[in-house]
Amino acid sequence: MTVCLGIICVLLLVFIILQHISITAERESLFKSNKNTVQEFNQTINSLQHTELMTEKDQLKNNFNSLSQKKLELETRVNDLTAEENQLQGSVDSLNQKKLELETRVNDLTAEENQLQGSVDALNQKKLELETRVKDLTAEKNQLQGSVDSLNQKKLELETRVSDLTAEKNQLQGSVDSLNQKKLELETRVSDLTAEKNQLQGSVDSLNQKKLELESKVTSLSDEVKIKGCKEEYLWNPDGLFISDERKSWSDSRQYCRDRGADLVIINTEEKQRFISSLVKEFVWIGLSDIENEGNMKWVDNSPLRQGFWERNEPNDAGRNEDCIELNPAKPVLSNWNDISCSVMRKCVCEN
Repeated sequence: MTVCLGIICVLLLVFIILQHISITAERESLFKSNKNTVQEFNQTINSLQHTELMTEKDQLKNNFNSLSQKKLELETRVNDLTAEENQLQGSVDSLNQKKLELETRVNDLTAEENQLQGSVDALNQKKLELETRVKDLTAEKNQLQGSVDSLNQKKLELETRVSDLTAEKNQLQGSVDSLNQKKLELETRVSDLTAEKNQLQGSVDSLNQKKLELESKVTSLSDEVKIKGCKEEYLWNPDGLFISDERKSWSDSRQYCRDRGADLVIINTEEKQRFISSLVKEFVWIGLSDIENEGNMKWVDNSPLRQGFWERNEPNDAGRNEDCIELNPAKPVLSNWNDISCSVMRKCVCEN
């Protein structure tokens, strides 16, 4: 737009200059023509004065009047042209003023353009700095990603190690439980032997009177030892009960009993509870569970539980996964039942 305005101003200025030159030339031409006419007229008057020709004088006078009229018209035309020239000069001055304003505007726009260019250069510099920063951050991100991948790998290794250690811990815990059970058995056996020793020590004087009873008891113990020394899977006793030699889950233990024409033992009297508690030496399964309906204990013959011999705060269905019942002989005789997960490995008491 600025260039177009500049071109228009230049064209107007050229037009005004040409118009001024044309008017000036026309005015000079009129002045020269008028001067020549006056000279001719003076020469004619001088000639008439010398020749005294009155007719020609009158004619020349008329011509002179005509020329005077012409001169007045030319002067009027010159004045008009002068007024037009002045008007054109005013236009030229106005255009020059407009030109100055446009030049000032152009200078201002140029200054703004330079300022904007400076801002653009600053923004480009900032852009380069940001791009450099983005590259640095990308490199840092890649480095951190590598660290995260390394940490994830380390985490997997640690989780694997934790799993292995957990398995080892469970295995050791099983060994500890087994050793504790063995310890309890030995302690019970020691207690029994100590009691027997004290009883035997106190019964020395009455040995002769109880000889027959002792012989019968020795015979019974000998038969039991002989049976235990055999490589059979289970031990029979006169009450139709036998204890498995293998540790299995509750379901597998029940199948073990069924394969031998029996089922897991049902304990529905205090006498039977006392007898079985004295018969076993470690944790054993009995035929009681609430597998079918949580909280509704039933025996393996589907009869409901009427009298229980529970440990304190049992059954508690810990972890919502304790549906089968074990008997712990290390606890008091009338409070040694506990509910545990059916997948735990235990021996069992079967009943024909």
